[in-house]
Amino acid sequence: MSGRGVKILSAEDRILWARITRTAVPLKGRGRASLSEAEEPAFAEQLLSQPEPAPPLAPRRAAAAGAAPPAPRSLDLPTRKKLAKGRLPIEGTVDLHGLTQSEAHALLLSFLHRAYADGRRHVLVITGKGESSRSDGVLRRAVPAWFATPPFRALVGGQEAAGRRHGGAGAIYVRLRRHEKNGAR
Repeated sequence: MSGRGVKILSAEDRILWARITRTAVPLKGRGRASLSEAEEPAFAEQLLSQPEPAPPLAPRRAAAAGAAPPAPRSLDLPTRKKLAKGRLPIEGTVDLHGLTQSEAHALLLSFLHRAYADGRRHVLVITGKGESSRSDGVLRRAVPAWFATPPFRALVGGQEAAGRRHGGAGAIYVRLRRHEKNGAR
């Protein structure tokens, strides 16, 4: 087989592929194409042991003061209403359903780094509502707490529970910080 058309999967793509192949039913006479049972935990461990990508440049105000970026705030009401009604585009979506906390953390951080590098402003993070009606989902509680940690604080400027048409309490609107170009004033 030649090397043409062969794509090397990113860590995010491999997690998603493993997740999809666990739920897919193979065609009659075909085997299941996925990471083997032994490879999956090793892959998750390898993914978590990889060095984090360099954080993006912090906003000028924070850099000038010599402090870390502030923790994400809630979105302002006009922005939230525009997102909920579809008047402000959601420029990317990541679905964390069915992932462990470590897989979800790695996938979310990777997704937000790429969205930030692409200059996107508003993305949707789908966490799910949880297993039962009596408890909040693990990711539903964990993701907002992650946004207050240093790796995410440099990327996330605001967050808010999504509108009903975007998943309601099982999803979060995220506003990414403005991407400042090098040398721009």
